[in-house]
Amino acid sequence: MDRPEQSPGGVATEPTPPRGGGEVGTSASPTSAPTATGPAMSASRSRSRPTMRDVAARAMVSIKTVSRVVNGEQGVADDTTHRVQRAASELGYSRDVAAGSLRSAQGRSWSLGLLLGSVGNPFDASISRGVDEVAQEHGVTVIVASTGENPHRERDLVQALIGRRVDALIMMPARADQAYLLPEVQHGTPVVVVDRPASGIDVDEVLVDNRRGARIGVEHLIAHGHRRIAALGHVSRLRTVADRFAGTRDAFEAAGMVPDPRLMVEGIDDEAQAAAAVHVLLALADPPTAIFSSRNEITVGVVRALQSVGMQHRIAVVGFDDFEQADLLDPPVTVVAQDPVATGRLAAERAFARIGDPGLEVRSMVHPTRLIVRRSCGCPDPGVPEGDEDPGTLGP
Repeated sequence: MDRPEQSPGGVATEPTPPRGGGEVGTSASPTSAPTATGPAMSASRSRSRPTMRDVAARAMVSIKTVSRVVNGEQGVADDTTHRVQRAASELGYSRDVAAGSLRSAQGRSWSLGLLLGSVGNPFDASISRGVDEVAQEHGVTVIVASTGENPHRERDLVQALIGRRVDALIMMPARADQAYLLPEVQHGTPVVVVDRPASGIDVDEVLVDNRRGARIGVEHLIAHGHRRIAALGHVSRLRTVADRFAGTRDAFEAAGMVPDPRLMVEGIDDEAQAAAAVHVLLALADPPTAIFSSRNEITVGVVRALQSVGMQHRIAVVGFDDFEQADLLDPPVTVVAQDPVATGRLAAERAFARIGDPGLEVRSMVHPTRLIVRRSCGCPDPGVPEGDEDPGTLGP
């Protein structure tokens, strides 16, 4: 993989719903006739996709038996079912719910699979928007699914998308390991990961410099004189969370500070948990004077908690990820911003490039972040003359 670079045959039946309640849907992208087709998959990244016939031969059963097993029909002995499932797994076989009927003569389905963490998160929705914009330019439909950040749902949803024979898969990993996708990559399915790197497979990735972005945000609070800085984050198994906490520690170390473990709070899933964490922090004998929030949903919970006790002008706040109406709050929230629409567009463009040329070298593309300074950090309002601000607010 390049070093990171900075950059501005199954049966025609409906798929079995994935375990865990994951949803799969399509975007509103129109499907129009293609104007060109890409070259055949290169031998280095593509091999013939295994068929039911291959599974039947390996399991030493009939094709009809394989069909009954993969479609969940009753009446197949347990040992036979296990033998067929083992053969399918060893060969990397997955059921083709499209059964070829939805694929063009060029071997294209004219669809992209997009797996997000949470379609309810504005950040993920913006990535989807960017992917969809590029898909529309190519006359391709986007099929969207969401893991809900549940690692146990990722593989089932990926298989559901691949079972529809999407031309490429763009995904936000939730599991710690994506090695299960290796057969699909070898069979020629283009895979691009966004926001978080993949593990166990060598695929294109579009990431954000989370560690540096977090460091910049915390250093801004330190520059305001804060030493009691709390950091609130999502589940630590996610690479983005780990990188942002690492950036927080980088800022402390550079300033010669030792973080108080009581102020480092991980595992926050939603706004309510973020608000609860803030109330716990404020109840300490020596509460924080500033809070760094490493996720947009957490920032909203932080702001609501501070407002509920009238401390929004006393505790400084910097959040990672901008969010709608952040500039309209009192005080407006200072954020470390990234561009998720651009991330989605770049991921989709890379997917289409690989569809056209499967032999492309794998790339890691890393977007920088930028600090948007508003008033929640203690900086003066640009519209208020310096000296007219309340000197007792948002200080350490």
